Amino acid sequence: MISTPNYQLRRDTFGRLLLTDADGETHEGIVPVRAFPIASPDQGIALVDPHGHELAWIDRLGDLPDEWRTLVEDELAMREFMPVIGRIVSVSSFATPSTWQVKTNHGDTRLVLKGEEDIRRLAPPALLIADSNGIYYLIRDRQALDQNSRKILDRFL
Repeated sequence: MISTPNYQLRRDTFGRLLLTDADGETHEGIVPVRAFPIASPDQGIALVDPHGHELAWIDRLGDLPDEWRTLVEDELAMREFMPVIGRIVSVSSFATPSTWQVKTNHGDTRLVLKGEEDIRRLAPPALLIADSNGIYYLIRDRQALDQNSRKILDRFL
């Protein structure tokens, strides 16, 4: 069990997060949610109940005690899956839909881009690409990609 002056955070026997608030009320099934998952992933994290009601706010993940931070990071890792594209190997066509062969931080994969509108510009120079299965892929810095990847990407932007 982890304690702070007003709250306690721990896992139950089923592995779900439990939050005991300052009033001593225990809330089950707590979910951490990032306010800015791409721009500031370690700042602004809400702990919400299964109905989406915010129960606690974390300004900075680094300010938490180690045990809390580990619990929150583990829970976020289980919920969030956003591969980071490091290289675009090839595309089946420059017209959409097209199949992209990419290298990510989770290995090589293929994604199907339904339309150019599925590539969203984030805070420069980042991009977010949604594939046909609803998986989001992140390109943190499109200028840091190799020349061939940038050339392919430019055809879709």
